[in-house]
Amino acid sequence: MVKEFRVMAKDLAVGTSTLPKAELIKAIQLAEGNFDCFGTAMDYCDQQDCLFRGGCLN
Repeated sequence: MVKEFRVMAKDLAVGTSTLPKAELIKAIQLAEGNFDCFGTAMDYCDQQDCLFRGGCLN
């Protein structure tokens, strides 16, 4: 799955070579115009358009 995130990040012109998974996702979130909050939500997230919302809340 991280490989897919790296491809996504490359498409968004986000440097990805050494970032761990959570930091990579946060960089993608910022590039998409969302908050870089992956893994920090506590039972609720108002970022409805974030691609990682489901995985973050699980």
